Amino acid sequence: MQSYNRSMSNKALENLLTRRSCRAYEEKQVKEEDLQSILEAGKFAPTGMGKQTPIMVVVQDKETYEQVERLNAAVMGNPDGHPFYGAPTVVVVFGNPETRLGYADANLVIGNLLNAANAVGVDSCYIWRAKESFESLEGKALKAKWNIPENYEGIGNVILGYGKPEGKKPAAPRKADYVRRV
Repeated sequence: MQSYNRSMSNKALENLLTRRSCRAYEEKQVKEEDLQSILEAGKFAPTGMGKQTPIMVVVQDKETYEQVERLNAAVMGNPDGHPFYGAPTVVVVFGNPETRLGYADANLVIGNLLNAANAVGVDSCYIWRAKESFESLEGKALKAKWNIPENYEGIGNVILGYGKPEGKKPAAPRKADYVRRV
């Protein structure tokens, strides 16, 4: 593990600094206890004025998972692709674009999901293209089936599972001008 400033000896900070995206997964499903912990962290993400507008949809059944992945792959321009990298669970996060902070709130939920997954030993990756996936007719039908308000937009997908070693890369060096003090 990379060494950090001594002030970073806190476990929460260490978790934030060691989380990495994973792009290759074992077929093993996420333990229910771990999934509940991850979702609980998502529910406690900060939201503008405490309105808690984001909605999370957990997809684990094979048929629906494949449908959501296929929609995402089509947006990528590769309908036969596998943008969920074999992860057995996907959490689709929806946000309300009619609220001033709808996108930001949903992305804070996504950040909490990713960091909580790392904390409980589950690998993850933020997969884009949820907005376009759920703008399609098939995506709109899924939203209706899941009782997602019509005006809500897909913000992002969080894939979860137990990663294979080849699915994880070390962190890239941080750019020199990341932080500017004035």
